[in-house]
Amino acid sequence: MDWQEQLAQVPARHPASFTRLGDGFLTRLPPEPLPAPHWVAYSEPCAQRLGLPPDWRSEEALQVLSGNALWEGMDPWASVYSGHQFGVWAGQLGDGRALHLGELLHEGQRWEVQLKGAGRTPYSRRGDGRAVLRSSIREFLCSEAMAALGIPTTRALCITGSPQGVQRETVETAAVVTRVAPSFLRFGHLEHFAHHGQHEALRQLMAHVLSHHAPECLDAPVPPVAFLEKVARQTAELLAAWQCVGFCHGVMNTDNMSLLGLTLDYGPFGFLDGFDPVHVCNHSDHQGRYAYARQPQVAFWNLHALAQALMPLISGEEEAVAELLGEALDPYRQVFQQAMLTRMRAKLGLARAEPEDQGLVDDWLRLLALHRTDYTIAHRRLSRWPALAEPEGGPLRDLFLDRERFYLWALRYRERLTREGSVDAERLPRMKAVNPAVVLRNHLAETAIRQAQAGDFNEIERLLKVLQRPFDEPVQASDADFPPDWASHLEVSCSS
Repeated sequence: MDWQEQLAQVPARHPASFTRLGDGFLTRLPPEPLPAPHWVAYSEPCAQRLGLPPDWRSEEALQVLSGNALWEGMDPWASVYSGHQFGVWAGQLGDGRALHLGELLHEGQRWEVQLKGAGRTPYSRRGDGRAVLRSSIREFLCSEAMAALGIPTTRALCITGSPQGVQRETVETAAVVTRVAPSFLRFGHLEHFAHHGQHEALRQLMAHVLSHHAPECLDAPVPPVAFLEKVARQTAELLAAWQCVGFCHGVMNTDNMSLLGLTLDYGPFGFLDGFDPVHVCNHSDHQGRYAYARQPQVAFWNLHALAQALMPLISGEEEAVAELLGEALDPYRQVFQQAMLTRMRAKLGLARAEPEDQGLVDDWLRLLALHRTDYTIAHRRLSRWPALAEPEGGPLRDLFLDRERFYLWALRYRERLTREGSVDAERLPRMKAVNPAVVLRNHLAETAIRQAQAGDFNEIERLLKVLQRPFDEPVQASDADFPPDWASHLEVSCSS
């Protein structure tokens, strides 16, 4: 079966898919065509994950994935949701520039296929429903980079471009990202129906979510409560994964939080260069709500908003229901803290757990923060440092102006390694496997964007290959080097 047949037939084989919920949950409409589309980039690992045939990038696929055509059986739709944005209720939102084309089924896994930038929908509000080449490249590269880092995420299959102009701060050219995920359902989908008092619709949506994405919760005494705890645990694991690679999500609104624990919506984002716990990656976040160190607490706040949306589904006195949902959220902090410590132990090469490990990790991060030491480079150099054989620190020590403070921490670290009988030759390869050499720094993305805007897409392809093997030493050393001076002037905002 080729891709066209597969994409057209899967919805028919899954009659209980999201579209079966009805018109109150979505709007069916075609995409808006783009003139003169062309291929910009594609991810072969993503295509393989979807089970696409080797020749999937046909002219016909180009037209479909640019919004200019539909394969037989496609019934595109955009969903409605609401949410809290920067801590304030924003009212009705929805898929303002995203259209779902259908579903793929491969090796027992179902994937929703979605076009981002395919034109206006009823939920676009005052937007044009388009995406620009600049932001599309960032989302495409980061989606695939996060997947390669082992972090739960939506995926990006390809980008198509067009000469059509799109007005942002300046006029830019249009692009469409084809992205895929088991589901794009967000906290905001449930919030929407709860806030508007549509409790029957809320129950229908919850039944869909449970049956398709959390069937193990159906046998629980109170399934929505069991589901909330599942989401809380998944979100805690996700935030720990983010933090440990120095990733910042710039718009952690409830409408950008996945019910499946995926990284969702790569608008303004950034990986830390110099380690700064109060770093804000979104130039539009004037209050610093989504600063790096605040993100775990913001996720917890968002989970409380989700819990509030689930209250109408549970019978009983309001106070008792609130207490029950609060208990479902209780594991979040412990799961996050344990997941962070487990990941940081691995980054430091510690093979077993000891009570004082948290203090060793905390002091290491304080040391990085004191000097604004490059987060990725510091951990990678730590992965090359034979601490037992060369106690002076070498290239790692050179990252710190306060040599004495580094030396005191290094003494504790070596003592800790000695207690567990660590062997440099065994530990360092383990550390390199969890401390990436390359992440998608802003200047790397910007270089690819500038070349693409000039009509050269080769740098996107080259950089994608590097990002798909983040733990390997790159052929081009500059990919893993300190950012250039000009990178300090780069800014990303909600229009990015």
